[in-house]
Amino acid sequence: MKPLKTAAELRAAVAGTAPPRSCSCALGACDGWESLAEYRWEEAQMTRVATLHDTDIDEPMLEEFHPGGTRYDSPQAPVAVSFFPYNRCDVWHCGRCDRHLLRYIEFGGYNVDPRVRALDPTKIMD
Repeated sequence: MKPLKTAAELRAAVAGTAPPRSCSCALGACDGWESLAEYRWEEAQMTRVATLHDTDIDEPMLEEFHPGGTRYDSPQAPVAVSFFPYNRCDVWHCGRCDRHLLRYIEFGGYNVDPRVRALDPTKIMD
């Protein structure tokens, strides 16, 4: 799968789908980055539709992008494709609610922590 490298490519990848519906899945709202216990990821209803992770880059940058003073876990934080953690994400589509979700694995010391955030297209920026 060829990685998406710009905001325009990400917007195009999620455009044209039905508007999200109310969903009662185990993920909940996840408007900001949340830890994802594996039982919350309902594999049967999820389809990977894109990746932002460029495997041609040995070590994607760890710099975050917060021009409005947001934080990593803030629901208002921009989705900046080339910045952390978005540059390590896959984009998934939930067949139950038609939401698009961003997912990556946070590695820290001895801890491996899958994280998920619902993708709000209005927050996508370069």
